[in-house]
Amino acid sequence: MATIDWSTVLPLAFMAVMGLALLAYVVLDGYDLGVGILLPFATDAEKDIMVSSIGPFWDANETWLVLGVGVLLVAFPMAHGLVLSALYLPVAVMLIGLILRGVAFDFRVKARDSHKATWNAVFAIGSLVTTLAQGWMLGAYITGFATDTWARLFALGIAFTLPAAYAMLGSGWLLMKTEGELQRKAMGWGRAVLWPMGLALLGISMASPLVSPTVFAKWFALPELFVLLPIPLACVAAFLAIRHVLHTPRVVDAGYGWIVFVATVLVFVLAFFGLAYSLYPYIVIDRLTVWDAASATESLVVIAIGVGITLPVIVVYTIFMYRVFWGKARELTYGL
Repeated sequence: MATIDWSTVLPLAFMAVMGLALLAYVVLDGYDLGVGILLPFATDAEKDIMVSSIGPFWDANETWLVLGVGVLLVAFPMAHGLVLSALYLPVAVMLIGLILRGVAFDFRVKARDSHKATWNAVFAIGSLVTTLAQGWMLGAYITGFATDTWARLFALGIAFTLPAAYAMLGSGWLLMKTEGELQRKAMGWGRAVLWPMGLALLGISMASPLVSPTVFAKWFALPELFVLLPIPLACVAAFLAIRHVLHTPRVVDAGYGWIVFVATVLVFVLAFFGLAYSLYPYIVIDRLTVWDAASATESLVVIAIGVGITLPVIVVYTIFMYRVFWGKARELTYGL
């Protein structure tokens, strides 16, 4: 009977946990960042409902970011040092944006009416700054932290793409969580960002193989090209489904507005698995493989015990929280 080679299996398992944690963060915190980006386009009363729709969830959503970065630190210390050294400035900018969001979220409810508009603006700015920083980090990561002009332009392109994608997630969330005039506005916001998101994602998808020979080799070799073809086709189908719902009010009125959110999440998930395929077996493309960057096997065994306890708790808590607080959002208030 063959024995398990833990030195091979454990790094892959931790890579999967880290990747899925970051995917969960992008989806879950993505919609509440999107709601924050859309906040300036609503009335004061609508802003209260929008913030209320993410109120029970937004802070817990960031737990997945902590988990993903924590796994990177303890399981892949060499990659952690390389990644955060290369991304020191955008990480600092992202943290500033997250701090602004957290402060504004609490203060906007408790501030006097004359100051509430200021905290609403701070919340929106924090959401946009965080999103731009995350987009830049993703672009830099895909290019292996290259510093040439094309790599910088590529990172800049993703930085300006991500706000549209998050705004679409936010619109889909509001379609599920609101009703009446705000729900109609959410449809309009979704229509406004649909084509910018679609064209930007198409441009990034076409540019990725050009800025990375490794990505080009993975996607444009035969027969892999035909095997991978369902990924872009599924993205097109999801895009068309989003467009149909956003242009058909009776579908939303019938309670199917959730299709926009689910289809947008599907695009994110497909993009994630496409990126994972493009990068494998590297954790930093063309520089560090999963096994090169991993901690000693003995350390990974100990870390696996902690993750084995922590991860199920986070999953159960997340499911429980969404189940308890599901339903249409109302104006956020604090009881005495």
